[in-house]
Amino acid sequence: MPGFHTAVLTVLAMLAFAANSLLCRLALQSNAIDAASFTAVRLVSGALVLALVVRLRALPAAAGRGRWGSAAWLFVYAAAFSLAYLQLPAGVGALLLFGAVQATMVGVGLWRGEWLALHQWAGLVLALGGLVVLLRPGLSAPPWGAAGLMLLAGVAWGAYSLRGKGAKDPVGVTAGNFLRAAPLALLMWGLMVGQASVSAAGLASALCSGALTSGLGYVAWYAALPQLKAGTAASVQLSMPLLAAIGAV
Repeated sequence: MPGFHTAVLTVLAMLAFAANSLLCRLALQSNAIDAASFTAVRLVSGALVLALVVRLRALPAAAGRGRWGSAAWLFVYAAAFSLAYLQLPAGVGALLLFGAVQATMVGVGLWRGEWLALHQWAGLVLALGGLVVLLRPGLSAPPWGAAGLMLLAGVAWGAYSLRGKGAKDPVGVTAGNFLRAAPLALLMWGLMVGQASVSAAGLASALCSGALTSGLGYVAWYAALPQLKAGTAASVQLSMPLLAAIGAV
């Protein structure tokens, strides 16, 4: 049942993405950890867990299956995501993030000739409008700097997702991408080490975000992507802001 399998993987991935927003916002809002440390711990722990998963599967080295281009987009997403959540509420951040994902993925899909049907356009517009209405009672204009960072994170995530559509081994490719992105995160941490502040609670949030909701969640997403068109992959992610808003409440 390939359709059911893809649906299950997609649902798991959306839950993981929503949990990422909540974990990041919770840790940064309470000053339990700084943004650079959160990003570094998230990517390094994700890389270690995925490398272990690949090793247990007795597959060849994972590092050869990732791509530096994908790793760069992954790092840009993770870094901008953490920095933006220093000032953004979870629901607003998720709405900005996946609004940018929509524009990126749908735009590239249209450029590649993956036209949406009329009912798909109607559903996309209805979903976006519904998210705005959902958040509107407590919605206020976010700081421009933080909003710009979250939009950049959305573009980077959209690009990373599009590059994963051809992945034949989602676990190996995701592990390779994380292994390449981890040194970039450590470099960022080294440049900002003077601002580092890490508590046990913040470290636990970052480890959970990296090892579970990022590492394994991205594996589920990369496994589902080959069965989804770019427009469909973009549209289904509109569920994430709703899940994040419910979790935030």
